[in-house]
Amino acid sequence: MTERKPPGVDFETWVDRQIREATERGEFADLPGIGKPLAHLDRPYDELWWVKDKMSREHLSYLPPSLALRKEAEDALEKAADAPSEAALRRILTAVNERIRAALRTPLEGPPLNLVPFDIDEIARKWREQHAS
Repeated sequence: MTERKPPGVDFETWVDRQIREATERGEFADLPGIGKPLAHLDRPYDELWWVKDKMSREHLSYLPPSLALRKEAEDALEKAADAPSEAALRRILTAVNERIRAALRTPLEGPPLNLVPFDIDEIARKWREQHAS
């Protein structure tokens, strides 16, 4: 659709002509999903449907930085619990503690962080107790 609607021509007629000419040129012949019902037609309207669809197709995700750090801290705690050595546990928790402290100094976007640095010595003590038995 490269031309403007001519004055005096009904808008619907002009659009119908554009569609008919494009169909005759075969521009609609190989569209994905041809002959299939529109996806998500039964869902309520969402302004960001196209963003969510693209993120789903490309396996992308986005969390606000504060929530991403919460998730990272949770994952680090799980990884530390399965650490092969106490030194590895301390490395994992030290790294995440540094990021938590940085976020506490300069607040991140998103909901409140609600995190404090982990007590590495306490977690290491529990780790030793679990791995001693």
